[in-house]
Amino acid sequence: MDTLNVFDFLDRIIALIKEENVLNPQETDRVIEYEDPEDLKIKIDFSLTESCANLDELEAICRNVIKYSIKTNSGKFHNQLYGGTDLFGLGATWLSESLNTNQHTFEVAPVFTLIERSVIEEVKHVVGYEEGDGLFSPGGSISNMYGMVLARYRLFPETKTKGLSGLPTLVAFTSEEATHWLGIGTDNVIKIKTDDLGRMIPEELERQIVLNKSKGCVPFFVNATAGTTVVGAIDPLDEIAEICNKHKLWLHIDACYGGTLLLSKNHRQRLGASHRSDSFAWNPHKMLGAPLQCSIFITRQNNILHECNSASAGYLFQQDKFYDVSYDTGDKSIQCGRKVDGFKLWLMWKVRGSVGFQSLIDNALDCANYFKNKISKLEGFRLVQKNFETSSVCFWYIPANLRGKKEDEEWWQKMNNVAPAIKEKIVKSGKLMVGYSPLLHRGMYNFFRMITTCHPVPTYSDMDYVIAQIQHFEKAL
Repeated sequence: MDTLNVFDFLDRIIALIKEENVLNPQETDRVIEYEDPEDLKIKIDFSLTESCANLDELEAICRNVIKYSIKTNSGKFHNQLYGGTDLFGLGATWLSESLNTNQHTFEVAPVFTLIERSVIEEVKHVVGYEEGDGLFSPGGSISNMYGMVLARYRLFPETKTKGLSGLPTLVAFTSEEATHWLGIGTDNVIKIKTDDLGRMIPEELERQIVLNKSKGCVPFFVNATAGTTVVGAIDPLDEIAEICNKHKLWLHIDACYGGTLLLSKNHRQRLGASHRSDSFAWNPHKMLGAPLQCSIFITRQNNILHECNSASAGYLFQQDKFYDVSYDTGDKSIQCGRKVDGFKLWLMWKVRGSVGFQSLIDNALDCANYFKNKISKLEGFRLVQKNFETSSVCFWYIPANLRGKKEDEEWWQKMNNVAPAIKEKIVKSGKLMVGYSPLLHRGMYNFFRMITTCHPVPTYSDMDYVIAQIQHFEKAL
């Protein structure tokens, strides 16, 4: 191993990325080279051995890793809420990974500490918080957990030292599926009914709050969603904020998907009441295209992150340091050590500015709207709902042999198999990746979920391509 030239290896990696079009897939490139798991084990040797690989062997391995991985930078990838990566963010990732910095004290991360603070302040401003705090977390689920932990701490600060013993039954409310962590219990996370656009019904929220109070439970937390996972719905934030204020409940907004809209003057009004929340989660690695992972949690409550999470580890957070220890951020995090994820978004913002972000966001939503309008006029396509609030468009595709038939339970059972069958054909062809999902609580069988993101920058031609592929592979069923 000592004989290997590591810098030669890094040069080869860069060359591979270019040769294999990882960052700029061409029109003829597949988005996926699908292999079943057992077959993939034959294509790539996943074993770890005592002997060392040479440079040529390493290059061959890496080439196969690229070959059989998903090309998320392709205009044919619409499978998830994320897509390709912003290349300026990628450059920031390469630099920060090279520096191998841990974001817990100013002492070991002086530049990145100030960068994270700058980004958090700007995000607070965009959301509308005049005060507060925040940090980057390892994903939206953790950000949402921060909101719930802070809500419980505000109501029962003794839980930090005494735990849950002796507490009344705490109840949380959400429009999305929620975590069972933190000792709340899934039975005590109440899923609120939604309207025909997938948005939480405020009257149902208040009814459940009153009902659970009458049972002797203690409501403490409401999770509103700005961009639900499937249909991209945005809950009526202003009305929900009124209810939370009336009942003195912590309002957290899960805007992991839809929070990006706040960066566009043309779409930010959809999240207009965000400033009334107590906490807010946003994932720039979704629609905006920051490299995974890039997740932000902010709260308008001063000092509560530190008060709730501080463990005061004496080996890291000494109070007699030679600089202002308020810049040591690790003690307000449940992790202590964190990656410097803020640098990716900060550099993207430096390069593109707010105007550049708005242009990218407006284009992604314009392409989604083009797609929705076009399929609404095409035979065989049927929208799941008439309007969508983010860049998600959900629809059924009705094959020719099912058109004009009685839409009874047997018909819908057949329709339930259409999206999975077409997707299998498309994926194995390598020509497209688009998701599908049911919404069983709304009585909806499997449908396609088409997502547009900021990267790679989508075009109308990309939208037409998706339509054509679905129509083509219907014939292969």
